[in-house]
Amino acid sequence: MDIGEIVTFLGRILQTRLFVLAGTPVNILTLLMFVLVVMVTLWASHLLQRGLRRFYAVRGIKDEATIGISSRLAHYLVLGIGFGIAIHTLGINLTALFAAGAIFAIGLGFAMQNIAQNFVSGVILLGERSIKPGDILQVEDRMVRVVSLGSRATVARSLDEEDLIIPNSTLVQSTVKNYTLRDSLYRLRATVGVEYGSDMALVRKTLQEAAQEVSWRSREKDPVILMTEFGDSSVNFEVSVWIDNPWGVRGAKSKMNEAIWWSLKAAGIAIAFPQLDVHFDPVIENTAKQLSRNA
Repeated sequence: MDIGEIVTFLGRILQTRLFVLAGTPVNILTLLMFVLVVMVTLWASHLLQRGLRRFYAVRGIKDEATIGISSRLAHYLVLGIGFGIAIHTLGINLTALFAAGAIFAIGLGFAMQNIAQNFVSGVILLGERSIKPGDILQVEDRMVRVVSLGSRATVARSLDEEDLIIPNSTLVQSTVKNYTLRDSLYRLRATVGVEYGSDMALVRKTLQEAAQEVSWRSREKDPVILMTEFGDSSVNFEVSVWIDNPWGVRGAKSKMNEAIWWSLKAAGIAIAFPQLDVHFDPVIENTAKQLSRNA
């Protein structure tokens, strides 16, 4: 038997009908192609998951929950595409199946809209790396420290030691202050009001010295003293210094206020407080005096 006859014989074997599936005859060749596509799909899924883990490792992401969920989703996506191609190699028409799947996907999409929105937002956060564990943020007027980034929500801790679960869509769709995105410098402001009769030049000099002498401020920027407004009972000043740790803002502000208090006290400058002058009309004043005499 020569080579041509062998090829013809093998061709006949491969074309041998095994069974009929959904009206489509299945032979050995199509079955082998189906198995080959499945094997390639599993191999591609394995490579993609390894690639994702290396990508997260390079990015410094160590959250196993996020890595696991992303890997499984990639695995299911590759399996869905691969098995669809494999079934198509068997000669099965997938049009009706895709139509039914599309209807199901639309219904599932409406039901899981918020979950999908938060998941996509989580993917964006993980990709951009604009927010990462350890960052200090201001979210909805609250300062928080990021503990971990998840696929659906971000876990953060507040200044009051509260654990907050923040939907990822909140971090993507709203304005969020990241105090540690480029550096950890934070501007600390303290306000104080002095009496109108005070020597304003002396007040400014005293506040400047008080801000300069605090040991815990950042030396990268000089303090700023501003006269902010003429209040009802005081002339108000704002003292600004920069600190290297935004998370310690409350303790630093307390120390700043104490430094201002003692500096003004040492300089003989009075901190103003609300005052109210009451003037009576002459008729009311005379009536009050008459009542006091009769009493």
